[in-house]
Amino acid sequence: MKTKKPPMRMCIGCNERKEKKELIRVVRDTSGNVKIDYTGKANGRGAYLCHKPECFKKSIKSNALSRALEVYVGEELLEQLKEEYESL
Repeated sequence: MKTKKPPMRMCIGCNERKEKKELIRVVRDTSGNVKIDYTGKANGRGAYLCHKPECFKKSIKSNALSRALEVYVGEELLEQLKEEYESL
């Protein structure tokens, strides 16, 4: 009997492939709201980040978060996400 391989995802900050459960998912839901998905199962377009603060900073600097979610992520929203991200 084969064992299932865990799903792998890539961090948009450092571009490392890791198991999905090791990463933080940021999601843009159908109404356009961007938030951190604590369950990893919310509907919408998602992007994954490592728990390292450098990865979050890199994703902002390179505009990777906006590109991955296909929506403009403004300064105010970035600050809100940063606070949530750092509290994890």
